[in-house]
Amino acid sequence: MVRNRERDSGPRAAQAPSVMREMNQRVLLDCLFAEGPATRPALVLSTGLSLPTVIAALGDLQSVGLVRETGTSVVGHGRPAVTFEANADAGAVIAVDIGHEWIRLVAADLAGGRLAARTIRNSATTARGLVELTGEAVAAVRAEADIREDKTVHTVIGSPGVYDETRGRISYAANLPGWQRLGIAEALGAQVGSHITIDNDANLAAIGEHTYGAVRSVDNFVYITIGTGVGVGLFLNGALYRGAHGAAGEAGYLPLGEALVPMRPDRPPRGMLEEAVAADAIVAQAQHLGMPDPVSAAGVFAAAREGDTRAMKVVEREAKQLAQLVATVLALFDPDVVVFGGGVGQNIDLMEHDLVTSLRLITPMSTRLIRGTLGQEAVVRGAVATGLDIARQRAFEARAPSAPAR
Repeated sequence: MVRNRERDSGPRAAQAPSVMREMNQRVLLDCLFAEGPATRPALVLSTGLSLPTVIAALGDLQSVGLVRETGTSVVGHGRPAVTFEANADAGAVIAVDIGHEWIRLVAADLAGGRLAARTIRNSATTARGLVELTGEAVAAVRAEADIREDKTVHTVIGSPGVYDETRGRISYAANLPGWQRLGIAEALGAQVGSHITIDNDANLAAIGEHTYGAVRSVDNFVYITIGTGVGVGLFLNGALYRGAHGAAGEAGYLPLGEALVPMRPDRPPRGMLEEAVAADAIVAQAQHLGMPDPVSAAGVFAAAREGDTRAMKVVEREAKQLAQLVATVLALFDPDVVVFGGGVGQNIDLMEHDLVTSLRLITPMSTRLIRGTLGQEAVVRGAVATGLDIARQRAFEARAPSAPAR
């Protein structure tokens, strides 16, 4: 028995130096990506690693092109110290936001630097057409950024609905015709030509606002996006909350609003709240009040800002409907902040008075209500942040310097 234990522990002991070496390399690489160029002494302070360990790990990372020297800096009266940086050109990320009306794309290097961006109208009328249009848009932004296909480490696609990786299917995407069919994810991967992640657009927007936007220092917030559809991103205790099946935040299906919406067998189900507060509901209410065609949700808010009484009534109704959603969010999640985004949600400043007034009538709870700072780029910026985490890991694994043979 003793011999067996010794034999079992042998490989673990032999692997330990290699594992530790890789861990140290990744710590240094992450530090350089997060904090920018640094000298060896600065990296010792930032990472807590010893100077010999930093020197060895930097040498390993340089040898495979993940780290490079950027020059020297003078500290005190000593000799100039060499400065190192993560090699942002070691790979690239493509971020895609597929919406009902628009497709937005950003190409970024591994440091998050923007290489190219593009926005095109979603002119597709079928799921197959949308897949092809997305592939063409990705190829175009890649060409604009001068990125070879094999240099694209990862692509992140934001979409309405919930992607079930085990079934390869997107559910609850009622506003994109045919998007719930089997095979869409596989077809997207084939068109894009790289490893892909598909995620809910509201979740990505929440990540975007937490990484780059209005709630960078907030660990408990709820992101509400209202546009063609309604979605909620739940960022709780410092992390995105998805629920047991990834559907947490599909708030469009909450039984809130003025009337129940029956299930329709001829089309994907659209939730009661979404029917009550999404952009087309605003248009319908404006038409009901006699606002002249053509009417759009953006036009209604613009008219309300100019003092149009009919538009102001539509905005007041929208605010009262949203108060039900906010009251639900406050009771269930008790967030520090509620962040609004999307084409409708960006007008929270115009709705805030009526929303807060309605809230006081239905709940004693309250919190800060703010507008996201990333605007229409919230989803695609969240896709960049998500893609960088994955792409840096993939780039490291692909080039990871192994420990030298002994």
